[in-house]
Amino acid sequence: MAYRGGDSAGWRADSILMERLDKMTKKMSREEKRVTELVRQRMKESHSMEMLGFDVESVREGRAIFRLDVKPNHKQIHGVVHGGILAALADTTAAIAAYTAIPKGAEIATVELSINYLEPVPGGRIKADARVLRAGRNFVVTECEIFNEDGSLAAKALLTFGAKSGHSLHK
Repeated sequence: MAYRGGDSAGWRADSILMERLDKMTKKMSREEKRVTELVRQRMKESHSMEMLGFDVESVREGRAIFRLDVKPNHKQIHGVVHGGILAALADTTAAIAAYTAIPKGAEIATVELSINYLEPVPGGRIKADARVLRAGRNFVVTECEIFNEDGSLAAKALLTFGAKSGHSLHK
């Protein structure tokens, strides 16, 4: 990690980041492997997932981790990943985390997405780590953090999904 010049808050943030990265790379349980594979198969049906290049790394109750191997078509004219790609990655990852916290057969739709871009994403493999903060009867609130290849926090999003059981988003 970079030297923080005696900034104890910076060192605390670094230790929290390292703890999160350790958790992100831990071994998956049998159930987590099963759910992750189900999500991977389902995501193969999504043309947008294929077009954007998002990959499922792991899924478990209340949590999802996706990754993106940055390609030239993900970048804007200044040579870094376009913010819209990062927002789509956060939305997709958080939606899968939200689906793990609602009853089977319920549908969700993004109601609100707020994202803060903290540093540029120049390339490499980036990870999106989404967690459910609150799952209620009609809404699921999630957060999603996007990490650069070096583990630095590049963006943080807060998302709200409307959830409804017994209804379909498809007519």
